[in-house]
Amino acid sequence: MRILSWNVNGLRACARKGFASWLAGCGAEIVGLQELRARSEQLPAELRAPVGWHAHFSPAQRAGYSGVGLYSRRVPDALDTTLGQPDFDAEGRLQLARYGRLVLANVYFPNGSGAARDNGRVPFKLAFYRALFARLEALRRAGQRVVVLGDFNTAHQAIDLARPAANRGTSGFLPEECAELDRWLAAGWIDSFRHFEPGAGHYSWWSQRGGARARNVGWRIDYVLVSAEALPYLRGAFIDTQVTGSDHCPVGVEVDPAIYG
Repeated sequence: MRILSWNVNGLRACARKGFASWLAGCGAEIVGLQELRARSEQLPAELRAPVGWHAHFSPAQRAGYSGVGLYSRRVPDALDTTLGQPDFDAEGRLQLARYGRLVLANVYFPNGSGAARDNGRVPFKLAFYRALFARLEALRRAGQRVVVLGDFNTAHQAIDLARPAANRGTSGFLPEECAELDRWLAAGWIDSFRHFEPGAGHYSWWSQRGGARARNVGWRIDYVLVSAEALPYLRGAFIDTQVTGSDHCPVGVEVDPAIYG
């Protein structure tokens, strides 16, 4: 079965570019969305309650900002949206959905860029990474098969962005951000895409300026990580660069339905 993730950069805007048709034809069992920038009551009915899907949305307190959404063919056994820290929870960045022994974390990780276009939010971003890591590690210890998908807002290695040398001082490729992803992988998390594809030139986000997408000058910042417990059920991973409608494209995995347990 297919599990997909997509930062839609505003769900209402993406809807005007064909999102509903994409959802109907994507062939997925579960779809996690990030950066919705809307509350559920602001969405048209075909997005708020699409036929054949269970839908859940977790908006930010601040209007027009952040927010995550989850569509699944199967109703979750449990669903949580909190890390227990008010500053994180206010931004609508997390959905933890349990389906049997599968726990799916749909996450919109913070960007480290501050309001002054500096790296002022990097400490907040790294603290969010660490708080989520602790929460997910506890689920692993409890025997759950955990899949973490979303916009991680970090290119892990030089191979994951087109211009690494020019961006060493930019949030999204700072050494301390890359080191945080190193820590996750060292703890046994698997970058599903790199599990199958070691090569360069694969990106999931492109600037909307200068024809970056047409020239494939991008960053791979959208991931699906699987825990070691979920790895035996992983069958494939992909980046769907043909899908437009956002400055990101969908990423996803193919897994054996037995992952539900």
